[in-house]
Parts: sequence; C-alpha cells; structure tokens
Amino acid sequence: MGILLTGLSWVKFGLYALAGVFGLIGAAQAAMTREDAFTAADRQQKWVWVGLLVLSAFFVVIGQPLIFLSWIGLVIIGLYWWDVRPQLRSLINGSGGW
Repeated sequence: MGILLTGLSWVKFGLYALAGVFGLIGAAQAAMTREDAFTAADRQQKWVWVGLLVLSAFFVVIGQPLIFLSWIGLVIIGLYWWDVRPQLRSLINGSGGW
C-alpha cells in the first residue's frame, strides 16, 4: 500500500510540475505577444499576464504548503491557455469573428 501511495504522490507531483512548465511557456508566449493585442482583446495588460503566469507556475510547483494558491495558479494557467491565448491568436492571425 505504501508503494502505491508513493507512486501516486510522484504522479501528482509530475502533473503539477507539468502545469508549472505550461505556465512558464505561457508567460514566455505572452511576453513575445504584441501589447496592443491584449488591449484589442479587452484583456489585462501584457505584463500583468506575464506576472500572473510566472507566479502561478511558481505556486503550482511549490504547492504543498499553500495548496489553495496552487489551485488558483492552475485556474490562471488554464484560463490563459483555453481562453486568452486562442483569442489573442485569432486576433493576430486575422481570423477573429465579426
């Protein structure tokens, strides 16, 4: 039973670490995105998103003592990847609606 719990603990750590990596990748992409795209998409400023993603990645990786901050970080990273980034990409590529 102890081996199973240890294995699950490592899987959990791996998933959180992977989410942290995606947070850092998102921060790098946000830093390379044009500033006016965030304004056109009616989102927070570019550097606000970069800061949020870096802090989220940090809290997701260190997560154990402050698990609620880790969950908030996961939500912010998910929000960027599934809402903000696709909207920015469609604006920059010119494939947006309307």
